[in-house]
Amino acid sequence: MQAQQLLAALASGEAVSGAQLADRTGVTRAAIWKQVEALRARGVPVEARGAAGYRLPWPVQLLDAARIRAALPRSCASRLGALEVHWELDSTSSELQRRLAEAADLSVVLAETQTAGRGRRGRTWLSPPGLNLYLSCIKRFDRGFAALSGLSLAVGTMVLRAIDSLGIEGAGLKWPNDVLAAGGKLAGVLVELSGEYQGPCAAVIGVGLNLRLTEALRTQAGQPACDLATLAGEPPDRNLVAARLIAALAEGLREFERHGFAPFADDYARHDLLAGRRLKLSGAQGHVEGTGEGVDARGALQVRLPDGQLRSVDSADVTVRRA
Repeated sequence: MQAQQLLAALASGEAVSGAQLADRTGVTRAAIWKQVEALRARGVPVEARGAAGYRLPWPVQLLDAARIRAALPRSCASRLGALEVHWELDSTSSELQRRLAEAADLSVVLAETQTAGRGRRGRTWLSPPGLNLYLSCIKRFDRGFAALSGLSLAVGTMVLRAIDSLGIEGAGLKWPNDVLAAGGKLAGVLVELSGEYQGPCAAVIGVGLNLRLTEALRTQAGQPACDLATLAGEPPDRNLVAARLIAALAEGLREFERHGFAPFADDYARHDLLAGRRLKLSGAQGHVEGTGEGVDARGALQVRLPDGQLRSVDSADVTVRRA
C-alpha cells in the first residue's frame, strides 16, 4: 500500500482497522504502519484508535480532474489547456516550467502534495496531502514583461474573487502577493516570468490556498496562518474550491491580458490591508518607515515618508512588515 492509497481508504473520516487495510491491499500490517507514519510525516493527522484502527479527524476530498472540470463554467472549460492532478510533484510551478515550451495556454497543474513547494523569495510552502490546494497555471502574453506590471496583485484579487464566490468573507490583500485573514496567511501567489522583455513571454502563476491547517502545521509554518475552515466553520469541497479558483484565474487573466492592472485596481483598493497603516520596509534601499497609501497604476506600493514625500516601492526590492 502506498500513502496515496491509504489516504483514499481513510478519506471518509471513519475508522478502519489495520487488519482491514491489510486484507484489502494484500500487504502486512507493518507495511500499513509504515504508510501511516509516512502520511503523518507529511502533516496528515492520522489518528490511532486502538482496536478500531486508524482514522482522520475529518473527511477529506481527494482531487479529481474530472470533477473539477465538471464544476467549471462551460465558457471557462473550453478555454483551458491541460488540467492535470498529480499525487506528488516537487512543485506545480516547477512542473509547468519544465514543460514551458509545449504547454498550451491556460494549462493547469494541481498536486495533492509537493516535496519542494515554494513561495516568494524562495521560502518553503508547506504542502501536506489532502488538506489544502497547490495549483499553477501558465498564461502566455504577446506584449512582453513591460505590459505585466501589477500581475501578481491582480492574481491576488482573482483569488479573493474565488473565495467570495464560495460565500466566504474576511480575507484581504497584503502587498505584493499575500492573501491574509484573521491575522494570518490564507493564500500566497508566486508569479514567474519567462521570455522577452518587449516580446512574447509566459507567466507561470502558482497559488497555494489553505483549506484546513492542523495546529502542528501552524507551528511549523513559523508565521501566523489562517485557513478556510476558520473562516467558514467547515471548508468547502476541495474540488469545488479548485474549480472556482481556476475559473477566477481564467477569466481574470483574460481581463488582464486585454486591459492590464486597471480593472483590478478598485478591487485591490477595497481589500488593501496596508492602506493607512504604519509600515516598516526593509530591502535593497535599506530600512524605511512610513504610511501605506495604496498602490499606483503599475502596482507599486505607495508609502508616505515622515517628511511628507511619497515613495514608490517595487515588489522585487523590499519586504513589508506592519509596524
